[in-house]
Amino acid sequence: MLRDRYQPMNIFDLFPDSPFTMDPVLAELDHTLDDDIVFQKVKADLAKRSPHTLTDGRPSAPVEVILRLLVVKHLYNWSYEATEFWVNDSLSLRQFCRIYLETVPDDTAMIRWANLIQPDTLHTLLDHVTLLARTLKVTRGRKLRMDGTVVETNIHHPTDSSLLTDGVRVLTRTLKKAQALLQDSTALARTVFRDRRQSARRQAKAIEDALRQRGEQADKLRQGAYRRLLAITQATVRQVQQAATALKEQGTQAATKLADRLDHMRSLVEQVITQTTKRVLQGESVSADEKLVSLFEPHTAIIRKGKIHKPTEFGRMVWLSEVEGGIVSRYDILDGNPGDSEQFKPSLDHHIAVFTKPPHLVTADRGVFSFANEEYAHAQGVKYVAIPKPGAISDERKAHEKQGWFRRGYAWRSGSEGRISLLKRRFGLDRCRYHGDAGMERWVGWGIIAHNLRVMARAAST
Repeated sequence: MLRDRYQPMNIFDLFPDSPFTMDPVLAELDHTLDDDIVFQKVKADLAKRSPHTLTDGRPSAPVEVILRLLVVKHLYNWSYEATEFWVNDSLSLRQFCRIYLETVPDDTAMIRWANLIQPDTLHTLLDHVTLLARTLKVTRGRKLRMDGTVVETNIHHPTDSSLLTDGVRVLTRTLKKAQALLQDSTALARTVFRDRRQSARRQAKAIEDALRQRGEQADKLRQGAYRRLLAITQATVRQVQQAATALKEQGTQAATKLADRLDHMRSLVEQVITQTTKRVLQGESVSADEKLVSLFEPHTAIIRKGKIHKPTEFGRMVWLSEVEGGIVSRYDILDGNPGDSEQFKPSLDHHIAVFTKPPHLVTADRGVFSFANEEYAHAQGVKYVAIPKPGAISDERKAHEKQGWFRRGYAWRSGSEGRISLLKRRFGLDRCRYHGDAGMERWVGWGIIAHNLRVMARAAST
């Protein structure tokens, strides 16, 4: 049952002679999070855990405590374990999270709560926080700049051999669980549950050794090791097919669930086998959108943005919209690596929907430029569009881009790079620690909401 609240009190009143007070930013943030719309949105998601969560069961932490704990976690970019420790240790954070003198919820409980928050809820919360920023006069929405960045998924650098070895390891580990459910199937014991992990690691090591050498002989050694590793992986896949069939025949709920897990992972490993065969043995190229680079985060895309220090990144492309005052008003997690110019209209439409009027100025880098985008912005009522045209430009276009308003607008655009850097360094958008598509949405959404709340609190406290 989601109780309304703990017994309210002011911890600092218990120590009248103490100099302890709440941090001014936290104090302003405390008032902002009292907003009932934010509270009700989160409560609606948490209530979906069970049909009778709001009425039955043992008492749980109040929704406002859960919300504030999640905000604190992303505000300071802590792990769940660190959040539990520091909230438990700090009088200010206890008061801010409305925990008072109660026991701080366990980190595993926080993880379960966090996974209940839906991506759509976070987008709605961000829109509401943006409107709160407008009410507090932190922003008026007169300027809009947009830019994209890559949020990496939490994976190791992918290679064909490491993906095959991961496949053998994960399938074998799951087969061990299947063995416990199929103990009576003695006919399967010798063939289906054979552990091939050591053999796979041995061939992966042979591939690494061959890569350190040069010449035709080294290529033959590498090819041979890859053929043996592929054979080991294919044999493991056949074992999984037999085990999954036996589990489905057993018919119990646990057996069916485990069979589905085996089938899901088997399909991913088969994709790795196919792309490795094409790339390594047949010498064919595989396009980036067809490659699987992680068995654990299969939604990971291969993104090349032309960076010298990091030419290839593995993660998801995130498109950000920012208004003056340092408020990030929108984020969109894109599939693959689409063109930047395609993101202009959705960003402008969202701004108009939230602020009920077009911005005075829109700016972005030259990758967003198109004449269609410029015409669309002016048709929506935007007065100034400061997006330089790439490539060769006419004398008329040169004169247009040398105007004072254009140069000032484009100069303001450069601040988006600093904003992205802050989001990555301070709010965790360098690498997503959650799993799956929904996890990426939650990680990015909470990071941006925490950033906006901090900007609003600092503006109100000064």
